[in-house]
Amino acid sequence: MNDDQKYILAIDQGTTSTRAIVFDHAGQIVASGQREHEQIFPKAGWVEHDAAEIWRNTRSVVGDALVGAEINRHQLAAVGITNQRETAVVWDRTTGEPVYNAIVWQDTRTQKICDELAGDEGAEKYKERVGLPLATYFSGPKVKWILDNVEGAREKAEKGDLLFGNTDSWLVWNMTGGKDGGVHVTDVTNASRTMLMNIDTLDWNEDIAGDMGIPLSMLPEIRSSSEVYGTGRKQGLLIDTPIAGILGDQQAATFGQACFEVGQAKNTYGTGNFMLINTGEELVRSENGLLTTVAYKIGDNKPIYALEGSIAVTGSLVQWVRDNLGLISDAPEIEDLAKKVDDNGGCYIVPAFSGLFAPYWKSDARGAIVGLTRYINKNHIARAALESTAFQSRDVLDAMNADSGVELSELKVDGGMVKNETLMQFQADILGVPVVRPQVIETTALGAAYAAGIAVGFWDGEQDVIDNWAEDKRWEPTMDEATRERYLRLWKKAVERTYDWVDEDVNELYG
Repeated sequence: MNDDQKYILAIDQGTTSTRAIVFDHAGQIVASGQREHEQIFPKAGWVEHDAAEIWRNTRSVVGDALVGAEINRHQLAAVGITNQRETAVVWDRTTGEPVYNAIVWQDTRTQKICDELAGDEGAEKYKERVGLPLATYFSGPKVKWILDNVEGAREKAEKGDLLFGNTDSWLVWNMTGGKDGGVHVTDVTNASRTMLMNIDTLDWNEDIAGDMGIPLSMLPEIRSSSEVYGTGRKQGLLIDTPIAGILGDQQAATFGQACFEVGQAKNTYGTGNFMLINTGEELVRSENGLLTTVAYKIGDNKPIYALEGSIAVTGSLVQWVRDNLGLISDAPEIEDLAKKVDDNGGCYIVPAFSGLFAPYWKSDARGAIVGLTRYINKNHIARAALESTAFQSRDVLDAMNADSGVELSELKVDGGMVKNETLMQFQADILGVPVVRPQVIETTALGAAYAAGIAVGFWDGEQDVIDNWAEDKRWEPTMDEATRERYLRLWKKAVERTYDWVDEDVNELYG
């Protein structure tokens, strides 16, 4: 490597693993490191991570990436962070230790809390203020659960001894010194997923925090997505390196995909699927089950908003087929099985493992495989698993078209599943619009890198991101309209079969 050349390091703290990627000025990957962390399932519907393990893994993958790139911290212009949103960490500011495992965005234990908070006003109670429905998905109710259920936690919180953040805040605090002076911040995109931030003024809502019993002293300072928050701690690998970008993972992918114009949209295929459409400086309130969220805010510039459709289970359905059913030994094998049949044979899988997210928001739904006959084999099940991702994305796109009034002409895609060409073709077919994959599919990490690089002048601004973006492959729809509509009718029929499954008997027997 040229000792004078500079790079950006992006830390991508995801739901199943943590990665560190070194990017050059052209937005190309130079080297990376990745480590998975344990998925903890204490009870049905509960999903946890060990935040201390995530911090250990972060330090390891940073070292791996720097070694792979054959550079040291002196050649890093800045570090950007992107993270799984809505996953709540509460820790002791004095000891630096989490008081409980991180409660993951997929976790449904807070349903009773959400119901109690909703009262007679229902799930839309806070939506005007925060852009979100009351749902187990978001961070605020998770924090309330920890304070209510971990011995001594509420007393410590009320004394000002506990801190809360999504995993971005947890990492930045540790990276900048932890208990020895760590910076406690988050950015507007992560704050917009807590149910605690006013979506219009971008500050904490004291009344909602009060309703949830969350002391304001626990909350991080809300900052923009692109500015210097602090520098690396003295005893780490990133000594004095500016930490200068934070974006929640889906907003980071939107940024990395250069969706800067109103009406541009991307869909990320990961553990879940997340489709965002840029609405510019206009705060659009959804009437069709979507979330109003902050897309990004660069320094002192005005915030840019987005509508988002969040789907809980897509890539994790492939993991379930692998780990729980044992039909495949490696995730990419699912495409090999799916290609052995021409269609799903009438089998539909609705993976409502954590209820249904956008646009349905049915927390009492549970997963179903419908249309089973003796004809169905594992190939049909594999194909149905892939197709469920495409069908759920179509549901979200329909809601976006209705809310935005803009018919998409193409959809930019990214994330691990976009390597699956069978899925991408079916996605184009069921949407009826072209699907476009970029050359660099790690757009989540890339978006965080761009945010950090812009903050320190490594890149001049959004035009550099646009100039770096390059198309890799495009899938054109080939399905006729009549066939598409038949598929969609059967899909919606399958979705309806999952409603209202959770009741007192289910909770008593399996809760």
